[in-house]
Amino acid sequence: MPDVDLPFSRGEYAERLRGTRQAMDQAGVEVLFTCDPSNMAWLTGYDGWSFYVHQGVLVGPDGDPVFWGRAQDVNGAMRTCHMAAEDIVGYPEHYVMSEAHHPMTHLAGVIRERGWGGKTLGVEMENYYYSARAHAVLSAAHSGEIRDATALVNWRRAQKSQAELRHMRRAARIVERMHARTFELIEPGMRKNDLVGEIYRVAMAGGEDEEGRFGGDYPAIVPLLPTGRDAGAPHLTWDDRAFERGAGTFFELAGCRKRYHVPLSRSIFLGEPPSEVRAAEEALLEGIHDGIETARAGNTAGDVARAFYAVLARRGVHREGRCGYPIGLSYPPDWGERTYSIRDTDDTVLRPNMTFHFMPGLWMEDWGLEITETLLVREAGPAECLADYPRRLFVKD
Repeated sequence: MPDVDLPFSRGEYAERLRGTRQAMDQAGVEVLFTCDPSNMAWLTGYDGWSFYVHQGVLVGPDGDPVFWGRAQDVNGAMRTCHMAAEDIVGYPEHYVMSEAHHPMTHLAGVIRERGWGGKTLGVEMENYYYSARAHAVLSAAHSGEIRDATALVNWRRAQKSQAELRHMRRAARIVERMHARTFELIEPGMRKNDLVGEIYRVAMAGGEDEEGRFGGDYPAIVPLLPTGRDAGAPHLTWDDRAFERGAGTFFELAGCRKRYHVPLSRSIFLGEPPSEVRAAEEALLEGIHDGIETARAGNTAGDVARAFYAVLARRGVHREGRCGYPIGLSYPPDWGERTYSIRDTDDTVLRPNMTFHFMPGLWMEDWGLEITETLLVREAGPAECLADYPRRLFVKD
């Protein structure tokens, strides 16, 4: 085995592999190909910015997982994966960004060489990193059946280990510092890009706990901070315009440690907020409280959504859509785990050590308001807020 500094014990990786194979058996999948970078890291430890080319991890009927990727990234896999060298495979450079050669033909060859050519292969068809052409080429080259195994590994990641929660608690310490620094610095006349530069500095500087100092990682989503009318659009980033008095800005940020995320949104109004914004704040705070109280082991994701929406209905606030999603280890372009959703039609049962971003933002015609929490489902009682930061609309003159 290579001598690498793994973020988790080899025993934990072995347990993850065991659980993945159990899920494969239930799905009728003999060999799994996962190209989601989060699943790759969860199964092997691999951590690199190489997901812009075809890569993935193979899980066969026995043995360790197999890293498969660009030959240029083999050294990175050797330095971050827990497997031995024979389970780290690179494809030649002539497959990269080529119209004449596709990496999936190489992958099919690796599968055959391992004796898995006729076996049922599971792939993640609904995945950012698995293209239509990749599926067509692999389907033509693989002699066995191919089945959709989207989210098979993602669901295995839903309940976090204590080691994973340690990274998430550290990510929470980081995002607390990010929001505190944001409120300290924001003022009319300050350019947004200058504030974002400081947000990034704090995020990378990390934090400190009883075990010592630790650094931060890049989050899977960039800071989102639209202002005024723009805050009615939830996914705008920033520009070089200055903040102005009389407008509110929401800050959707995440601390990240060892690729584990804790998102947290807060809103800041420069000047006195209008009465409709204050009324919306009251509704959000009451709804969030009731949602957290309902986020208990044994209840469902739908129960949480219904508790939240019941408050909005009483207060006459209109909002549609899901109001949360699972969170944990992730890579761009998304920090969610893409399994269950906090929506009234989702009957996923909440279990201890599930973590999700309770994200009931309001995006209106002329303004927006985000106040959110990342929650940990406990063995008993209501969910725990991983970040400890005041839950309110912040106002600054």
